[in-house]
Amino acid sequence: MRIVQANQFDAKRSVEAGTREQQEAVRTILADVRERGDEAVRAYTEQFDKVRLENFRVSEAEFAEAEALVAPAVKAALTEAAANIRDFHQRQVRQSWFTAKESGTVLGQIVRPLKRVGLYVPGGTAAYPSSVLMNAIPAKIAGVPEVVIVTPPGADGRINPAILVAASIAGVHEIYKVGGAQAIAALTYGTAQIKPVDKIVGPGNIFVALAKREVFGLVSIDMVAGPSEIVVLADETANPRYVAADLLSQAEHDPMAAAVLVTPSRTLAEAVAQEVERQLAELPRRHIAEAALRDYGAILLVNDLDEGFAVVNRLAPEHLEMLIDNPFDQLGKVENAGAIFLGPYSSEPVGDYFAGTNHVIPTNGTARFSSPLSVDDFVKKSSVVSYSKRDLREHGHKIVTLAEQEGLAAHARAILERLNDFAKEEQERDQS
Repeated sequence: MRIVQANQFDAKRSVEAGTREQQEAVRTILADVRERGDEAVRAYTEQFDKVRLENFRVSEAEFAEAEALVAPAVKAALTEAAANIRDFHQRQVRQSWFTAKESGTVLGQIVRPLKRVGLYVPGGTAAYPSSVLMNAIPAKIAGVPEVVIVTPPGADGRINPAILVAASIAGVHEIYKVGGAQAIAALTYGTAQIKPVDKIVGPGNIFVALAKREVFGLVSIDMVAGPSEIVVLADETANPRYVAADLLSQAEHDPMAAAVLVTPSRTLAEAVAQEVERQLAELPRRHIAEAALRDYGAILLVNDLDEGFAVVNRLAPEHLEMLIDNPFDQLGKVENAGAIFLGPYSSEPVGDYFAGTNHVIPTNGTARFSSPLSVDDFVKKSSVVSYSKRDLREHGHKIVTLAEQEGLAAHARAILERLNDFAKEEQERDQS
């Protein structure tokens, strides 16, 4: 890995817009599915996934078959991970609330789950059952009554059995063998076989990301996720083997994944660079990790940890590991990070799979203003106003003043009509 001064590095990647050809291809697919429905979905599935399907929905027999194919140890690990994810996300649940004033006014907020949500799960060689748990469990905890998964089929027309097992563990049994932009289109517009949803969440390739961006507004989306990234902030107390292994854990995801070490220790920097080369030689996905490290990896030297925290906050990473002495003491210095891992035993894969925190996290600097997927992503809120006559009598003229300031005469009139009635009532009362 290259070792450079921190001020010479920019981790931003132009990965979300796609090429003009990719954008046009996505818009064509969206329009075609909107126009022709299942037949268009069927044609694109045959074109891209090399299988023609008449019925897209996974059958109960396929669920049963998957249960028999997945190793008991994998099922046990998924089940325990799901329990951890539920425990963490149940703490995020919001309640409706109301407050009543002495004047008789009641204000409040009603929190309701979305009715129908679509989860995109990558398939093929990038089949991630852990993503099923991370997306489905918060939706279920939020109370979403209809949770549906779309995922691309293999050339044999089947879904990776681990995905089906994970879906069963999460309580999702409506799954369709559809991937790519055509799946996003089907979830957005609806087809004869696939009902439309209110929100689409989950990671995918560039075509999925572009499709989600295009349909935003017709449906809600979680985020337009880019390739994964990790920043490790480490001092001389860090173990270079751990640092190198954690950097590679993200580099193996994608050729555009970013893996960055920030450290004031040149000794650690050089040791990590050597260790990365040693471990890289043993990786099955070496060619992917090498490309990521070459183009988006770096070891950044800073003068001290305070400068290191400034660099971290500028990068606003998806994953931040703090492999420094007493990390809790300096946690408050982190302003921008999607997920923060403290200490030598909080390796990033702990969060990816098992701890219970969500691994759907903002990328490419967007942790400056957005958050990991949570129960909040699957609810909507309605404000409630029951204004009392007493308060409108007392404050109505202030509302009129503000409406007139903004040139909205009808707004003012809506209040004045009531104030005039109050005045008449008072006059009649005085005359009696």
